[in-house]
Amino acid sequence: MIVYRSASASIIVLKEEAVQYSLLMCFFLSLSLAGVGCNSVEKKIYVHLNNTVPCVRLLNATHQIGCQSSLSGNVGVLHVLESEENLDWVLKTGPNPPYLVILESPLFTRPIMMKLKNGSSRVAGVAVVAPNANPPKGFSPHTTCPNENTGVYTEEYDPAFAHCNVTMWNPLGNGLSYEEYDFPIFSMKDDNDTQIIRQCYLDHNRAVNGSTPQYPLCAMQLYSHMSAVTDTATCMRRNDINFSISPEMVCDPLGDYNVWASTRPINNTAKGHKMFESVVIAAARLDSRSFFFDIAPGAESGVSGFVTLLAAAQALRNATQEAQPNRTILYTFFQGETFDYIGSSRMVYDMQSNQFAVDLDNVHSVLEIGQVGLRADSKLWLHSDPVSMKNSSVNNEVRKLIVNLQTASRGLNVSVEEPGFSQPLPPSSFQRFLRARPIPGVVIEDHQSAFTNRFYESMYDNAEYLNVSYPTNMTPEEQLEFVTETAKVLIVSLNFLLSRSVLFSLCKVTRMLYGFLVRTNNSWFQQLIPSDLASHLGKLGHTFLKISEPTLLVQYLLANLTGSTPNITQDNCQNQREDEEDKESKHFYYYMWVQGAAPPNSTQREGYCVRSTVRLSKALSPAFDLRDYTSTNFSTWTESRWKSIKGRIFLVASHDLEMLTLGVGVGVLITSLILTYVISSKADMLFSAGREPANATY
Repeated sequence: MIVYRSASASIIVLKEEAVQYSLLMCFFLSLSLAGVGCNSVEKKIYVHLNNTVPCVRLLNATHQIGCQSSLSGNVGVLHVLESEENLDWVLKTGPNPPYLVILESPLFTRPIMMKLKNGSSRVAGVAVVAPNANPPKGFSPHTTCPNENTGVYTEEYDPAFAHCNVTMWNPLGNGLSYEEYDFPIFSMKDDNDTQIIRQCYLDHNRAVNGSTPQYPLCAMQLYSHMSAVTDTATCMRRNDINFSISPEMVCDPLGDYNVWASTRPINNTAKGHKMFESVVIAAARLDSRSFFFDIAPGAESGVSGFVTLLAAAQALRNATQEAQPNRTILYTFFQGETFDYIGSSRMVYDMQSNQFAVDLDNVHSVLEIGQVGLRADSKLWLHSDPVSMKNSSVNNEVRKLIVNLQTASRGLNVSVEEPGFSQPLPPSSFQRFLRARPIPGVVIEDHQSAFTNRFYESMYDNAEYLNVSYPTNMTPEEQLEFVTETAKVLIVSLNFLLSRSVLFSLCKVTRMLYGFLVRTNNSWFQQLIPSDLASHLGKLGHTFLKISEPTLLVQYLLANLTGSTPNITQDNCQNQREDEEDKESKHFYYYMWVQGAAPPNSTQREGYCVRSTVRLSKALSPAFDLRDYTSTNFSTWTESRWKSIKGRIFLVASHDLEMLTLGVGVGVLITSLILTYVISSKADMLFSAGREPANATY
């Protein structure tokens, strides 16, 4: 006998399944609606901060410096610090720690920061409001003796000159950049976000007449968790641990590329010594730094020197092509010099290892252009090394170089002098060459002893400080062509150095200062770079072991200023040849196709090929090739990686109210679970639709 379910029973079952299906559909629909609405709810709770820049963690052979937050971000009640005396509220008396302190720039000093650091259990973080104008007093977060352990002046070289015993080069240095902080520190622009923060503080957090602020309070959360800890050896070892197909890196060696070019083509394929080749290295540094990540304009410390050298290379182009000098000039732009001379130490290492186009035996002398933008009393100072000059041949060559420079300055409104007393070289790339062997050389600076730069390695070493300013209501194109006073100052330096072609060079200097200090994405720079990079100009940002924007721009500028424009096809240009049969040119020249300018009344650019001797060479410390992460001879600086950098403000309820809310939520959850159990266990009674026979036989 076959048994069938009755029709009415089947209908009841279908109804129950339909109800369950409907309930599931409602559940998933509610989830989807919650997903749609959560974004708007978040916007009502949080105000996300724009234009924030963090202090990040750096590591070397012995320790770590910089800042970081916890993995989930640091949260603290906002407190706008109005004076140093107001610190007691943050560190002792405030009833709602931890606090996230808002600092106006005049209060961003070493004494205040050290007090906050030492009271870090009550400090969740610091946000520094960057002013719209430079502060009247000097500020340098670097040390008083930059790169003191990796220059030439060691105890072995000459103990009298070691550790800046004779000259304290950066007397305003407070060393803030080389401290370690257990909380995040951000920089914020003084804009609408900052006004919202101040208003939130005034409305909710500021104590009036000694009263205690009442909840809800205004709070801030800063995210800047760093992956690396302890030192470079530790983080590089963790980089090598591979537990997955795509291992996660925790830190990266600081590195970039040096840019160099020669007045006479040199075979770059055949490395090492070149017979009958004598080279004069004309050098400048490309990099700078500040307390905050990627805000390092370096107007005086870097830009003034390398713009002068670029203009000098352009001014000498025709002269060296018409009549080659006795010695080849090697224009060299070093990267990473701030961090224990990464670029120059790498070039010296490559020369010693026969991994560069020439070796140290080919180097006749070094002429380095340092900080030359802020000359006091129209003077430039020629610094030389008193230790190596004890060698008579070195001394003779240095004296010749100084006499030639002083002779070239006659008739110009600038005097060129020696310091007049025995002192070591200022921090300079030349020191790394002297560590290898005695080489004649001179470093040109705008200071006799201590730096005249009041904002050395800070975010205030900018266009304003170098007096690169423009009349109001000028368009970007008008600013690009406007001749500033600083451009005129640098032209005088250029003329005394290498050329008297003032008018032609002045235009280039003006444009370069505007491009590097005001607006990178400008029409002139756009003409000089390939089309695939044009859309990224001004957005390339920070890179690890890749070419950074300043390096890339100097590479293409130097090529355009010193190279030629052969009439060859784009295909041949990009394949490093004059034509299909050419196999030799690539060893001596580098070809690059740039997008050029658009003719009048046209939007189509006319690209062209540039042939030059410009090359890139690695600016990565040899310590990482040697895997010597505790090296005392080479830079060992690394930068931690991170996942998220952001900040936001919101109102926070009292702890008691939060606990009450949690308790109510838990109570509702338990009640719902009990009700669900009871309803489920009594479902037969509650949802019965009448009895029917268990089965029916047909």
